[in-house]
Amino acid sequence: MTNPEITPLYEDVTFHGPLSEERAARLIRMLAPLDGAHVLDLGCGWAEFLLRLLEAAPTATATGVDLNKVDIAHGQANAQARGLADRIDLQVADVGAWQAGKPADVVIVNGASQVWGGDPLVHTENALTEAKKLLKPGGKLLLGEGFWEREPSDEQLAAMPVPRDQYRSLAGLVDFALAHGYRLLAAEQASQDEWDVFENSHGLAWERWLLGNPDSPHAAEIRAKADRQRTYRLHGWRGTVGLAYLILQA
Repeated sequence: MTNPEITPLYEDVTFHGPLSEERAARLIRMLAPLDGAHVLDLGCGWAEFLLRLLEAAPTATATGVDLNKVDIAHGQANAQARGLADRIDLQVADVGAWQAGKPADVVIVNGASQVWGGDPLVHTENALTEAKKLLKPGGKLLLGEGFWEREPSDEQLAAMPVPRDQYRSLAGLVDFALAHGYRLLAAEQASQDEWDVFENSHGLAWERWLLGNPDSPHAAEIRAKADRQRTYRLHGWRGTVGLAYLILQA
């Protein structure tokens, strides 16, 4: 496989996931109080949500961890430009091998339960278990995690890389979190509009590149990636896979 330079996702979308400005602001408010809090975001991408949180909570500090060097560099530049660099530490690291410092008041795992690796069937359990180890007693976990909005057909499952048993219903996801010793403070889900904005942006860089590089030796590879993602979305998860935003208290 080759790695031609593609416009980073942050050029076309604000947050690394199906998340509107309004919902992001509301989730930050629901995580309050954040006075003097330390917030840890695992799989943070370019950390836009984390930066918004720091802007809303002037005495909070934060650590963000992600494997993507380009995203982390973008987040660091944004932190510097917005006067937040002294309150945030963005690190390029494998979360599964990363060692935290002090316990956090808030842990964020937003669409990133896979960062601990392993079989997809245990990603949710890994996130719930490992996040609790990183939280102070009574701390909060913001978990953005997939669930089945409706039972997928065999055809939909065949069109997307998601095993049937990877996800639960929304009620099943909440029950699973409660069984891991959390209390539920809030539950909501990404809207179809939020999903469509994100998915459209996700595919835009590939299509833009194909238009600009029609004769490139990489064109077939990039076209195949774009086609595969479109199939996953339109024949597989659209309207079937949801993303829940849960605020859980340890």
